[in-house]
Amino acid sequence: MTSLPVSQILQGDCTEVLNSLPENSVDLIFADPPYNLQLRNDLYRPNMTKVDAVNDGWDKFGGFKEYDEFTSEWLSASKRVLKETGTIWVIGSYHNIYRVGAIMQDLGFWILNDILWIKENPMPNFRGVRFTNAHETMIWAQKKKGAKYTFNHHSMKALNDDLQMRSDWRIPLATGKQRVKLNGSKAHSTQKPEALLYRVILAASNPGDVVLDPFFGTGTTGAVAKKLGRNWIGIERDKKYIKVAGKRIAAVTEADSEAVHIEKRRQARVPFGALVENGFLNPGQSLYFRKNGKRAKVLANGHIKCGGLTGSIHGVARSLMDGAPVNGWDVWYYKDEHDQRQPLDKLRIKFRELTERS
Repeated sequence: MTSLPVSQILQGDCTEVLNSLPENSVDLIFADPPYNLQLRNDLYRPNMTKVDAVNDGWDKFGGFKEYDEFTSEWLSASKRVLKETGTIWVIGSYHNIYRVGAIMQDLGFWILNDILWIKENPMPNFRGVRFTNAHETMIWAQKKKGAKYTFNHHSMKALNDDLQMRSDWRIPLATGKQRVKLNGSKAHSTQKPEALLYRVILAASNPGDVVLDPFFGTGTTGAVAKKLGRNWIGIERDKKYIKVAGKRIAAVTEADSEAVHIEKRRQARVPFGALVENGFLNPGQSLYFRKNGKRAKVLANGHIKCGGLTGSIHGVARSLMDGAPVNGWDVWYYKDEHDQRQPLDKLRIKFRELTERS
């Protein structure tokens, strides 16, 4: 199999280059395709100064049919290179994202989420004829429905002050020092903020994975991927952007291994009954409730009995706490060989260590 050209920007048409890469070889794709904004005239502010809007040739199409054919071609090529466990993120605006989403479903992608990038500092609607466009939409989809895919839930939660990450992301536009300039002007009209790519890459890939961007532009995807210890591949047809992106990525310092290997390892689930059947606890043995010292009896089937209550360690604990959410491993205690009360979770840890060694 042909080796992947990681840490490289490949010049050319994205569909042609994608079709030259090995099948089932890429872990994650982030795509920021042309939006087909259909701008026909220059846009001016009320003071008659011209707006620096998207008027590049790469965003011009003859109509919806031409745009749909282009979209179907690059998405099909992207699906070919994605691993069975791979996922793709596509960002767009109301001009194109609904057409893109329908084509993705037609091609067999399975949509996992749509994410709203809510811009903290959007460009106003200068003519005052519509609402200000203050968000863009990202579609996150897997190649194959039901396949295992990467989602670093714990990292997303940690990034969000230990609260579950929502699907509305408030992130400012790329401005100031983050905006890549060329001869004093914007190098690219639709440069995405690094914070947006940071969240996407941290959420949906692991260190060492291959992250591909078929519309590389000024290289935001590559810069963030390198910083986070991922391999990256960029595809870009414009030599001007390739030069800018290469210089930008070369200046990025990759974080050390310890800093990027941060996802909490998923531990094997241990049923309470496994402790009973493996002799860590015996039927008839007593457990003690942390809050009030109430005693429960271990039953042979892995349930416990406390007064008139019978059920799992979690269910009985909830009843004793008037329905409050509780983890039974934390609130039940057993007596060790020294007749000292120890948290039940200590036995669970000991059982895991034993099974992992065997």
